[in-house]
Amino acid sequence: MTTRSLQGTSPKTTRPGKSSSKTQEGSPATGQQLGAVSDRLSENGNGNGSLTQEEQLAYGLGWFGIGLGLTELMMPRRLAHATGLPIRHRGLIRIMGLREIASGLGIITQRRPAGAVWSRVAGDVIDLACLGVAFTSAGADRKKLAAAVTAVAGATALDLLCAQQLTRDVVTRNGTIAVTVSLIIDRSPGDLYSYWHDFTNFPSFMKHVISVQVTGERRSHWVVTGPAGSTVEWDAEVTEDSADTLIAWRTLEGSDVDHRGQVRFEPAPGKRGTLVTVDLQYRPPAGTLGSAIATWFGQNPEHSMKMDLRRFKQVMETGEVITTEGQPAGRQGSTSWKYDRAVRGSGTPRTRGRT
Repeated sequence: MTTRSLQGTSPKTTRPGKSSSKTQEGSPATGQQLGAVSDRLSENGNGNGSLTQEEQLAYGLGWFGIGLGLTELMMPRRLAHATGLPIRHRGLIRIMGLREIASGLGIITQRRPAGAVWSRVAGDVIDLACLGVAFTSAGADRKKLAAAVTAVAGATALDLLCAQQLTRDVVTRNGTIAVTVSLIIDRSPGDLYSYWHDFTNFPSFMKHVISVQVTGERRSHWVVTGPAGSTVEWDAEVTEDSADTLIAWRTLEGSDVDHRGQVRFEPAPGKRGTLVTVDLQYRPPAGTLGSAIATWFGQNPEHSMKMDLRRFKQVMETGEVITTEGQPAGRQGSTSWKYDRAVRGSGTPRTRGRT
C-alpha cells in the first residue's frame, strides 16, 4: 500500500526568537528599549514567523493605545466634542491618555506581553465606568456618548480576547494552531494502534465526538459538538498508515473544519508501556479571534486533546472511562481507588459510554 506523509505537522511547538534581555513588566521604557523594540518588530516583519499572531495583535494594540493616548493628551477638547463629553472634563481625558500611553509602552516593551495586555483590559473597564458616569453630567451629548461606549466596549472585548490567548500560551502561525500532547499508556503499541485505527471507537474517549462513520477505505465522516451546543460535520481521509506505529489524517478540501494531525505509538523507556503522541494542526475560523471565542464556549483544542488522551488511557488500561460524577465526594477520576487498582493489571478494553 502506498502511503503519503502528512505535510507541515510539527511534533513540537516552540517559541523561536525569545529575547535574552529581561525587561521588568511595568518598568519605564527608555529610548534604548524602544529602539530595540523597533528593531525587533522590523526583523519580525520579514515573514520569518518569529512572532505569533497573538503577539502581533498585542503589539498592534499597544501601538494603537500609544497613538490614542497622544491624541487625548494633545487634543482633549476635540475628543470631548467627538465623544459627547462636557468640555470641562478635559483633565479626565488627559488622564485617560496617560493611561493609554503607559499601557501601550508596557505592551511593546515586553517579549511576553500578557500581563501588560491584562492591565490594558483593566484600564478599559475604568474608561467604561467613567463614560457611564458621564451620562449623568450636565451638558453631555448622550447620543455621542452611547457611540463612544460602544466603541470602547468593542476595544475591551478585543483586548480581553488577546489577553486570554496570551495567557493560555496559544501559538498561532499563518492562521494555524499547533497542539502536541503525549501520554504513556500501559498497553502494547499494537493494542493501542488497533483500537485507535477503528475510528468508530472515537466517541468512547473523545468527549466532543458524536459519531464517526467509515465511508471508504481511507475516508470517514465525523459529527462533533461545536461551540454553544452546535453540531459540526466534516469528511476526513487517512494520509499515512503504518501498522502499530503511526496514523495520520486530514480533513478533505471544502470541509467546515480545517485540521490535520497524526498519532504515534512508540515503546516507552524501561518497558513501561507505550508513549502515545498526538500532533494536531487546527485552523479555527477567524484565526486567533476565532480560537479565543471558541475557548469561551469550552472548545479549547489543546485542553480537549489532553482530556481525550487521558480518557483513551483509561479505556485501554481499565476498560472504561472512570469518573467521580454523581458521587458526593472523592478524588479525581484519574486518581480514584478503582483506577489505582485497575492499572495494576490489563484487560480487553470495553466501552461503557461517554463522559
